[in-house]
Amino acid sequence: MKRIVVVGGSIAAVTAASWLRVRGFDGTVTLLSAETEAPYTRVPLSKTVLSGLAKDASTALPPLDDSVVLRLGTRAASLDTRARHVILESGEPVPYDGLVIATGGRARRLSPPGMSGERVLRTLADCAALREDLTHARNVLVVGAGLLGMEIASTCRTLGLEVTVIDRDPPLRRVLGPVLAEVITTAAREHGVMLRTAPGGVRLVGSHRPEGVEADGELLTADVIVSAVGDVPAVDWLTGSGLTLDCGVVTDSCGRVADHIVAAGDVAVVRGTRRRPHWTNAVEQARVAAAALLGEEVAGSGFPSYFWTSQFGVDVKIAGEPAGLGEPDLVDVDGGSMLLRWSAGAAATVNHTMPVRKIRQLASAS
Repeated sequence: MKRIVVVGGSIAAVTAASWLRVRGFDGTVTLLSAETEAPYTRVPLSKTVLSGLAKDASTALPPLDDSVVLRLGTRAASLDTRARHVILESGEPVPYDGLVIATGGRARRLSPPGMSGERVLRTLADCAALREDLTHARNVLVVGAGLLGMEIASTCRTLGLEVTVIDRDPPLRRVLGPVLAEVITTAAREHGVMLRTAPGGVRLVGSHRPEGVEADGELLTADVIVSAVGDVPAVDWLTGSGLTLDCGVVTDSCGRVADHIVAAGDVAVVRGTRRRPHWTNAVEQARVAAAALLGEEVAGSGFPSYFWTSQFGVDVKIAGEPAGLGEPDLVDVDGGSMLLRWSAGAAATVNHTMPVRKIRQLASAS
C-alpha cells in the first residue's frame, strides 16, 4: 500500500492521518477537506467562540505532519471502488490504495424548499454568521433541546439575550435521562431560559427566511431563530459506491467497510449499533480504523463511550448512555457536585473533579 486518501476535515480525519504515521506508514497520505479552513475542533463553537470570548483561530487542531498532503476546499463528489478513485467535484480522480472515510456530518435543517437563511451551528462559518446575528438581537428562539441547543441557549444567556428553547420532548431526556436532564434544566430555568415542549412538532414559517416557528398551532417569533436538531452523516457522495449505508457508513468493530476502506467519526456506524457522534468516540474510532487499514488489530479502549457538556454553570461528564436506565444506583452528593452510577453501564459527574479514565472505569464496573 503506497497511497492512502483520507476524505474529510474532521477530528476523525486528522486523527486517522496522524495515526497512520504513528503506526509506521511511510507512503503518501492525502487529506481532502471540503472546508477552506485548516482542520479545527467544533467543541467550543457553541460556547466561547460563539460568545466571542475566544477567537476562531483558537479552534485550530495541531498541524498535521509536513508529510501529509492537505488539500482544502476539495469536496469529494463520488467514489469508484473498482478503480479505487475518489472523484472530486471538479471531476478530478484521486487514486488510492487505502481509503479513510471521515466526512463527518452536516447540520440537519428544518427549512422547506425555497426558504433560505436558516441558522444552524456546525461549522466555523455557521458560528460567525450566528454570532453576527446575535449582536443585533434581543431575543433568541432555539429549536432543539439536545446538548447543542442547550449549549447555544446557555451562551446566549451569557450575552444577556432573552432565550426560549423548544423541542418535541423535554430537554435533554433523550440524551441524558431524567436525572441529569433535571439537573441542567433546573439550572437553565434559574438562568432565565424559557423551556417549551411541542409534542406535535414544530415548523419553520416564513416566505423566504424563517420568521417564526409554529408549534402546536401557536406562532413563536424571535429576532434570531436557531435550529439545533441534530446532524446528518455526510454520505451523499457515497451513493452508488456499493458501500453499505444505513444512518451512516456501516463498519465492523474495527472500522472496516470494504477491502482497503475504513470509516470513522460521525459518518460511521458500527454494524448492529447506533451512531455516536461524540468527540472522544471519533478519536478512538479513527485510531482503530487507521490501524485496521494497515492490517493491524488494535483494540479500542474497552470502556463505555464518553462525552461531556458545559452549560448554565453546570459541568457534566458522562460515560456510557444513562438515557433509558432510569434512576441511578448510586448518587453521591457533596455540596454542588454529584457522582452518579448506573449498574447497567453508565456513570456521570456533575461539577465534580474526576479523571475521565476513572469515570469510564466506574461505568464499566459490574
